[in-house]
Amino acid sequence: MDDIIKYMKREALVVGINQYPSHTNLSTPAKDAEQVAKLLKEYGEFEVYRLPNKQGERLVDPDGLVKQQHLEDAINRLFSTKDGKIPDTAVLYFAGHGLLKEDEDGKEVFLATGETRPGKERGITIKKLQEILANSQVRQQIVWLDCCHSGALMTDLGEVHKGRDRCFITACREFETATGEVLTKALLEALDPIEKENKLVTNYTLEDFIKQKLEHTPQHPVIRNDGEIILTGKDGVLSKICPYKGLEYFDFNPEEPKKAIDPRYFYGRTQLTNQLLEKVEESNFLAVLGASGSGKSSVVRAGLLYQLYLGEKIPSSNRWKIYKPFTPGEHPLQNLAKVFVDSELSDNARASLFAAQGADGLGQLINNANAERVVLVADQFEEVFTLCQDHSKRQQFFECLMGAVNK
Repeated sequence: MDDIIKYMKREALVVGINQYPSHTNLSTPAKDAEQVAKLLKEYGEFEVYRLPNKQGERLVDPDGLVKQQHLEDAINRLFSTKDGKIPDTAVLYFAGHGLLKEDEDGKEVFLATGETRPGKERGITIKKLQEILANSQVRQQIVWLDCCHSGALMTDLGEVHKGRDRCFITACREFETATGEVLTKALLEALDPIEKENKLVTNYTLEDFIKQKLEHTPQHPVIRNDGEIILTGKDGVLSKICPYKGLEYFDFNPEEPKKAIDPRYFYGRTQLTNQLLEKVEESNFLAVLGASGSGKSSVVRAGLLYQLYLGEKIPSSNRWKIYKPFTPGEHPLQNLAKVFVDSELSDNARASLFAAQGADGLGQLINNANAERVVLVADQFEEVFTLCQDHSKRQQFFECLMGAVNK
């Protein structure tokens, strides 16, 4: 794992243009870009390039001029292969003028540079940026545009997103103008893990936070996330935790909730998790069925159980007794008995109790939990059939478990 972390290449280009000699000068882009640069470097360990760069200093120059060719070359370098190596993650942040040109040939949006003249827009067109992204081999592509008409980035994306993990955030829709600092102010707050009480920062937490923060502003940010989770905060890859589980499931241990790491990375199953929560409210029994490897264990553990522990979706569920999931194995009654480790009885004694008294014995232990509801999860339930070869033990397990459910 250490070797994988060591060679992860993360690069960022932050552009903040204040100076427009033949257009209205701006006062905040350079400052905004520098703040973004510092957060990416400090908490994301990004190698950051600035434009315009203050000579002799690693700062975005508020008095510097940016030419079209300089901007295009910098963006091309960011998303290209360098020394035979492709960056794992590339971030482009642009703050400045965004110009919309309309003529007989149609509409075109520019990320404006200092060479812009009235009637002669100069800069990188959104179409050119889309082309660069589409041809780039960088898997994790992040683009944040704080300028007027920037929502044009989301139109005609074509193959840009194919096979990529992507986070595109723009200040407004294609036909809208943007108010300076509105997007970046929310972005900076969302990016800073200190401001967010050291919570993990990802492309999906950025989306949720910015949408909520700018819900009632005149301009409408446009956000698109595709693919897997992209980490930008220090609690992710930087703390040597790999968010990609491979064939392992995302987990949550109710007995050690403060160590719950996996739920932070578990995305894309919100709707299904909500459906499971609804079923739990309605019934004492829930079966989650699906093909092997489809994510059943993950959605039950890092989705359902974690939400029950939080108590936000179902009021008071945080006061329920949630036991750690068990697998039936070759001896399902004994493995069920091991769940109740807080009982004074031994595992074998509890198993004998279940065998002798069935649902009444299990019900007795459940009642001893002294909770509004008790949650038991049998994961890999097929083991009752594949590993337990004793038909009588299998039947005792069914009668004990389902009998307690119906009480």
